[in-house]
Amino acid sequence: MKIIMLGAPGAGKGTQAKQIAAKYDIPHISTGDIFRANIKNGTELGKKAKEYMDQGLLVPDELTCDLVMDRIQEDDCAKGFVLDGFPRTIPQAEALTAALEKIGQKMDFAIDVDVPDENIVNRMSGRRACLECGATYHIVAIPPKQEGVCDNCGSKLVLRDDDKPETVQKRLDVYHEQTQPLIDYYNKAGILKSVDGTQPMEKVFEDITNILA
Repeated sequence: MKIIMLGAPGAGKGTQAKQIAAKYDIPHISTGDIFRANIKNGTELGKKAKEYMDQGLLVPDELTCDLVMDRIQEDDCAKGFVLDGFPRTIPQAEALTAALEKIGQKMDFAIDVDVPDENIVNRMSGRRACLECGATYHIVAIPPKQEGVCDNCGSKLVLRDDDKPETVQKRLDVYHEQTQPLIDYYNKAGILKSVDGTQPMEKVFEDITNILA
């Protein structure tokens, strides 16, 4: 079962990807994890990726795709895998499709966790973080016991720059420009499935498992 998770930043696709991986006993693969593992292990691909990252440059699509293909051919991916955060663009999607075809494989599902922008801005601007211990809260969904104070260590909670409405909207604009076209791409490929990401997390997960059943 080979799955790609799609959805805007803040839609909750990472959380769902982890749950899918746990339920079906398949690896949850994010490009960030792959980069870190290859750099840590000093692989050839890792060294190449590090050269770009050290200069503050994006790792080229071809190299990213090579790293992903390298990962999904490991033994633990024999039953499948969940890709989270890749592909992000049409060129990456085309590179992945071509690379999989070469080894006689293809993706089975592209699952879009669909959440309107307005909901995402509200959801993310309600986040609060403790810079001391790393705990995260949400003023509505997971409020701290005392407003503005971390339950764990008593430090002040802050709204991170990343979660400010204007920053979230910029990230969403980039998503719509670069990543939204993937929805059409995988729809044409006949593997796109959409779930309503505004529902409670448990219900979103239930809808996804019904698709995968």
